[in-house]
Amino acid sequence: MDLFAADDAPANLLPRDGVAVYHGPVFPREEAERIFKALLQGIPWASDEVVIFGKRIITARKVAWYGDPGLSYRYSGSTKQPLPWTPELLMLKATVERLAGTAFNSCLLNLYHHGQEGMGWHSDDEKSLAAEAPIASLSFGAERKFSFKHKHTGEGVSLLLETGSLLLMKAPTQAHWLHSLPKTKKVTALRVNLTFRVIARPG
Repeated sequence: MDLFAADDAPANLLPRDGVAVYHGPVFPREEAERIFKALLQGIPWASDEVVIFGKRIITARKVAWYGDPGLSYRYSGSTKQPLPWTPELLMLKATVERLAGTAFNSCLLNLYHHGQEGMGWHSDDEKSLAAEAPIASLSFGAERKFSFKHKHTGEGVSLLLETGSLLLMKAPTQAHWLHSLPKTKKVTALRVNLTFRVIARPG
C-alpha cells in the first residue's frame, strides 16, 4: 500500500500492530526552508560510525546527537554523547511535543546528501529507549519516500515525507514493524531528518 498524501485529519497509516501518524507539513514552506538552512549551517555534522555484521563502517550520511545532560545513546555498536540543546532545536522540540503530547529528552539528526544515501530496514528498539514513548520524525529539504514492513506478515506501507513534515511512530510500532529510507537516484538534493526520542534514565 502506498500513501503519498495526508488527509486533514491524520489517521493511523498501519493496518495492525502499531500506530504511525503522518501530520504532513507542520511548518509553512518558507519557515521550513529557513529552518533547513539554519540546521545545515549550525549543526556540527559528522560521519556516523556503525558496526554491521561485525565490521565497523563510516557512513557518508552525517549525524549529530543532542539531548539532556548525561543521556548517551548506543546503537549499531556506536555510543553518542549528547550535545547541548540549541535555541533552534528547543523551538522544534516544543512544536513536536505539543503535537505528540510527549516530552522528549533527546534528538538524533541525520543529514542525507542525496537519494543514494538512505537507511536499510531496521527498528528503533534499542534498550536505552523508553519502550512506550513515541518517536517523532521531522523532515526538511528534499522529499523522500519512507517505508514500513511488518516483521511477520511482510505487509508494506509507504509515504512521501514532505519538507517541514512530522511523522509520529507510537508503541508498539517498533516491536512489530521495520522501517527504511529507500535509496533512489531520482533525488539529488539534501535532506535533514530529526528524530526526537525519550531515553530511559537509569532507575
